[in-house]
Amino acid sequence: MANIPAVIEITTKEIAASFDNGMEFFSTFGGNPVASAAGLAVLGVLEEEHLQENALRVGNYLTARLKGLQERWALLGDVRGSGLFLGMDLVLDRKSREAAPKQASYLANRLRERGILTGTDGPSHNVIKLRPPLIFSQADADLFVATLDAILSEDAAKPGA
Repeated sequence: MANIPAVIEITTKEIAASFDNGMEFFSTFGGNPVASAAGLAVLGVLEEEHLQENALRVGNYLTARLKGLQERWALLGDVRGSGLFLGMDLVLDRKSREAAPKQASYLANRLRERGILTGTDGPSHNVIKLRPPLIFSQADADLFVATLDAILSEDAAKPGA
């Protein structure tokens, strides 16, 4: 089990003082023994199964694979992120950086149809956001990249379609 200190500071005095505004603050979800035990159990699994290290290792692998796709597909303007929290910026033109929200929506929907959940994000809704579970493996990354590559080859995914 993780070595968790008995007292954990979770906020600053300034934030805590902001709750002293005459209104009662009440939460049934925080601070009870069951929620605390569940939280400690989750932290224990994260540590014992090295899930943070897995997220970094597999995330770096996935990023490299996606950058390889970026070389093949001009629609992928950028691949960025940290660990397993990644984004792929879809653009109609890499020089002008014109957003490709229609293609991003198409890709997200086609991925969903193939059993892969992603989302679109960004001010222009042209970023495919990836946030798989911490147990995501290298084999899962390979499946995602192969599926994405196949969908990118579809006519409806191409700029101007």
